[in-house]
Amino acid sequence: MKSSHSPAAVFAAFDEPNLIAHAGLVPAVRLAERCDLPRLVAEKVKLTGAKNGAGTAADAKALSVVAGMVAGADSIDDLDVLRHGGLPRLFGGVRAPSTLGSFLRAFTWGHVRQLQSATRAFTCNLAAHTGLVPKGDEVVFVDIDSKVKQVYGPAKQGASFGYTKVRGLHFQIVTVKTPTCAPVIVATRLRRGSAGSGKGAASLLREALATVRAMGITAQIIVRADSAFFSHKVVDACRKAGARFSLAVAVGKKIREAIAPIAEDAWTPIEYTDAVWDDEEERWVSDAEIAEVPFTAFTSKKKQFHTTARLIVRRVKRLNPKTVPEGQAELFGVWRHHAIFTDSRFELVQAEPMHREHAVVEQVFADLENSALGHLPSGKFTANAAWLTLAATAYNLTRAAGHLASAFHARARTGTIRRHLIHVPARIAAKARTITFHLPQRWRWEDDFTDLWTATGQRLRT
Repeated sequence: MKSSHSPAAVFAAFDEPNLIAHAGLVPAVRLAERCDLPRLVAEKVKLTGAKNGAGTAADAKALSVVAGMVAGADSIDDLDVLRHGGLPRLFGGVRAPSTLGSFLRAFTWGHVRQLQSATRAFTCNLAAHTGLVPKGDEVVFVDIDSKVKQVYGPAKQGASFGYTKVRGLHFQIVTVKTPTCAPVIVATRLRRGSAGSGKGAASLLREALATVRAMGITAQIIVRADSAFFSHKVVDACRKAGARFSLAVAVGKKIREAIAPIAEDAWTPIEYTDAVWDDEEERWVSDAEIAEVPFTAFTSKKKQFHTTARLIVRRVKRLNPKTVPEGQAELFGVWRHHAIFTDSRFELVQAEPMHREHAVVEQVFADLENSALGHLPSGKFTANAAWLTLAATAYNLTRAAGHLASAFHARARTGTIRRHLIHVPARIAAKARTITFHLPQRWRWEDDFTDLWTATGQRLRT
C-alpha cells in the first residue's frame, strides 16, 4: 500500500455539514429509548436544589453522556463528539460538555443511588428487549470484583493510597453471564481508594442478585469471587437470595490444617487447556492435581454464620523454595495449594475450572478502561460515582447493540463493536421529509450493521 498522490496535490477542509463519523449511534440511541432509559432517569433522578439549572432535563443529559461514551468518550470534554457534522440534525437535546459537567457535579450520594436504580431497571429492559442474557441456560454466573483506578493529584475527593500503593479510587462491579453469553454489568459502586476490596460487597451483591432475578432469570445462580470477598456476610447474602457460591480462600493456618489429612490417592490429575500464570512461582502452569474435603468456615463468628461446604484444593509442584510457608516445609515444601470454598452442585472436575473462569471479569475491567473509564474525570467524588454508573450503562448498551448485530459481535470486546458498528462514517441526505444515510461501499461489516439497524426499527433504502 502506498499514497496515490503527492502531498502537494492533497488538501483538507472541515466544511461538510452533512457528514457524521458515528452512524452507529443512531440505532444505539434508538435502542436506549426503546428500553426506556430517558423515561426511567426522568422518573427516578430528581436533582432538586441544583444551582443554575444543573438539575433540569436529567433524562436528556444522562442520555447525552451515555451516547458520548458509546462513541468512545473517556472524559467530559470528549462528550463534544456528539456535536460534529450532521449529528445535531439527528438528535435533539444534546448538551455541551460544560453543561454535562455541571450536571454531574450536581449529584449527591442520594442522587447517585437514584441513578443506579434507573440504570438497573434499564438493564432489565435491555435484557428483555434483546435477549442479552439468555433465560434458558441451566446456570448463571454472578462475578464480583474490584479495581483501583489510578488518579493523579490529591485534589480528587476520596483519592488515596490502597493495597496497590498508587493513589486512586476503588470501584466494585458485579457482572452476570451464562455459558453462552458475554458478561453484563448489573451493579457498580465507587469507594475511597483506601477501601478494602471486600468492603460493602454483601450489600452490593444483594442489589445485583435482585437485579438478576428481576431480569426474569430463574436458573441456578453461582456467585464467584476471589479471596478478598471470602466473608460470612457474602455467603449469607448468597444464601438468602437462593444463590450458591464459589469463593477463593487464602491458604492460612486453618486451610492448611484441612488440607494436610488429604490422602495421596484422593488427588485427581488435571491438565489446563490454557496455561495459568502463577504469581508466586513466577511461571506458567499447565497441569495440577485437585481434591476436595468438607470444611466449616467462619467458626469464629456467631453460630448462625457457621457454614459447612466443600473445600476444593488445587495443588501444583513448587519449584521456588523461597515460597514455602515458614515451618511448613514437611507438608507444603513440594506443593503449592489454592483453595475454593463452594456449595455448588458441580462435580470436582467441573467445579474447579468453572471457578477459574471468574477471571472473565478482568476483561470487563479492560473494556471499561479502554472507553469511558479511561478517566474518572471530575474532582468531585459523587460526580465520579455517577460517571461510573453511566459508564456501566454505556457498556451494556454497546454490548446489546453487538448482540443484535451478529453472533460474533455478541461476544466481541466493546472496542471491536465500536470500530465495526458505531464508528461508521455516513453522509446524510434529506428528501421528501425523509433522511437517508449514505454509508461506505464494501464496508466489511455491512451485514452486521444492517441487522442492528433494522432490529432497532430503522429502514433500508432499496
